[in-house]
Amino acid sequence: MNHFRTHQEIKAMIESTRNQNRMPPAASLRVVLGHDWLTGMRGGERVLELAASRYPAAPIMTLLCNHGAISPALNAHPIVTSPLQRLPGVAAYYRRLLPLFPAAEAALRCPPADLVITFSHCVAKGLRPPRGARHLCYCFTPMRYAWLFFDEYVGRNSVKRLVSAPLFAWLRRWDRRGAARVDRFVAISRHVQARIARFYGRDSDVVYPPVHTEFWTPGDTRPAGDYDLIVSALVPYKRLDLAVRLYSRTGRPLVVAGVGGERARLEAAAGPNVRFLGWQPDEALRELYRGCRMLLFPGEEDFGIVPLEAMACGRPVVALARGGVLETVMEGLTGVFFAEQTEAALEEAIARAAAVSWDRAAIRAHACTFGQAQFLAGFDAAVRKVMNVVRN
Repeated sequence: MNHFRTHQEIKAMIESTRNQNRMPPAASLRVVLGHDWLTGMRGGERVLELAASRYPAAPIMTLLCNHGAISPALNAHPIVTSPLQRLPGVAAYYRRLLPLFPAAEAALRCPPADLVITFSHCVAKGLRPPRGARHLCYCFTPMRYAWLFFDEYVGRNSVKRLVSAPLFAWLRRWDRRGAARVDRFVAISRHVQARIARFYGRDSDVVYPPVHTEFWTPGDTRPAGDYDLIVSALVPYKRLDLAVRLYSRTGRPLVVAGVGGERARLEAAAGPNVRFLGWQPDEALRELYRGCRMLLFPGEEDFGIVPLEAMACGRPVVALARGGVLETVMEGLTGVFFAEQTEAALEEAIARAAAVSWDRAAIRAHACTFGQAQFLAGFDAAVRKVMNVVRN
């Protein structure tokens, strides 16, 4: 083996050492955190909670906050909100205020900082860092409403679509400008990494969101139950209608946990063998995961934390072969894919999954590769990079 280094390698090592010496220790960094809004403890808020544990004194800048709906760990941080917070009952209708979000984000003023870290699927990346600060964006996805879900947000009304089109074009321009001020992007999956390149023209690293594998566990060794499970927001793009219609036709037990505007429509289409439980606390969800035969995941997601929670509990997943789930589910080892969003394709995949004798330990072992320690290691590496290199 050749132990001699080239001149270029030695020069790179010296420069790396200089950069590391220039970077303040993590404990001494003045950090400001940003998030779109804090109205519950969903996947994005749980990522923020874990990342924020690295910087317990860091303030969190956000459009609005429902303090009663977030964890004590997040509430322990100073939380700075936008003027939207002063609107009466805003937590019930804030999503309708999308045109106001950029101005509300611009109204947030960062305190002095060395580093601003935003966690964004909408406008948080538009937070303006103070002079001299670096900006790292952990991007759940480019702004969904502007780039991806125009039809879902606006609907099919031709007049509304005509009026809304210029607004959404303006939002895309605003979003690009905000992205240009980010020093470094981190994507939650390769799927989102491709979107960042497509919409923003930027490179990014990938750090997968964390799964709390110490909580999501198989528990006892009881056999799988007779029901299949969906854990999801009840919204159109999740395509839960495929499973509800299929199970209503076949008569197999299906349990649906989650809330959303589609519940009434889905319940109207469901047979008596399909049970809707509404919102469930984590302890109840864990028991549902542990007791189900398999988890169904019929929609396309940017990453998909629910399949990993089910896998951490030792249960297989039947998933649409699109999006981030292609990076988390292993065909034949932890689940089964289906290629098209049709009842026939879903039914065939369920039959294949039912015929497999699944190894719960192997399923869980795979899920544990997406644990909190792995996330923190990747997140810390991204912080080191952004403090040493201005752009990627």
